[in-house]
Amino acid sequence: MATRVVGATIRAVSKKRTMIPTKAPLILTNSAVKKVKELMLEKPNMVGLKIGVKTRGCNGLTYTLDYCNDKGKFDEIVEQDGVKVVIDAKAQLTLLGTEMDYVEDKLSAEFVFNNPNIKGTCGCGESFSV
Repeated sequence: MATRVVGATIRAVSKKRTMIPTKAPLILTNSAVKKVKELMLEKPNMVGLKIGVKTRGCNGLTYTLDYCNDKGKFDEIVEQDGVKVVIDAKAQLTLLGTEMDYVEDKLSAEFVFNNPNIKGTCGCGESFSV
């Protein structure tokens, strides 16, 4: 059974920003790694965080983040700097080449996905289309 962890925001990657090619389906920034480590200290019996997508919002898809206690048959595990992120089988193609960041400011703290596959986002940044 999964539990909702935190919210997430989607950002379409601008043409000016070049992503570093990698074989990993997901890259975590240092701040994302630090936050995932903090979250996993609260739930030491879990495998890691699980990222998925579901149909929701005005633009089609939205990310989900939950604690993961077991890996599904077709799920993929990304290990980086001592943390594990499980990517749901249905989300793998939409996340390919995405950078996962964690951003804090005065009003919010959230994971942000810089995804080069996104064709459009809604105005509030909650949903996207590929």
